[in-house]
Amino acid sequence: MGKEIERKFILNREEWEQLVKPVGKHLRQGYISKDPKKTIRVRIAETQAWLTIKGITVGASRLEYEYEIPLEEAKELLDNFCESELEKIRYEIEYHGKTWEVDVFSGDNEGLIVAEIELLSEDEDFERPIWVDVEVTADQRYYNSNLTTYPFKAWGIR
Repeated sequence: MGKEIERKFILNREEWEQLVKPVGKHLRQGYISKDPKKTIRVRIAETQAWLTIKGITVGASRLEYEYEIPLEEAKELLDNFCESELEKIRYEIEYHGKTWEVDVFSGDNEGLIVAEIELLSEDEDFERPIWVDVEVTADQRYYNSNLTTYPFKAWGIR
């Protein structure tokens, strides 16, 4: 059984903009199902693609099953079967033994930058970089699947 334990944060923009960043990867992802009990996602990152099935989130945990799939099939799934999609640039940044995935969204979610960290347990201690600000793990507006139908631009904040 696959299990994902992930916490999500918005960033301190000023600190983030000053950070020397690695090269980011362009991600295109779409949703075949956005049912909170069983989200089914297709993601393309450059030349690789995955099909991911996620269960309902409880706290910061949920079941997750991810399978690499052929790139051409992922494109067909995105174009023909996904209800909605989004695009972003992902930066992977190592900090105190943990990998932070920072997503800089584009399109209708432009202006939104979110950092995620995967943990071994919900109560695991970790150090926050100076550019990590407010935790939004429990705020469903920040779920990628929800950002496809209720995008950041509709929130009325910047």
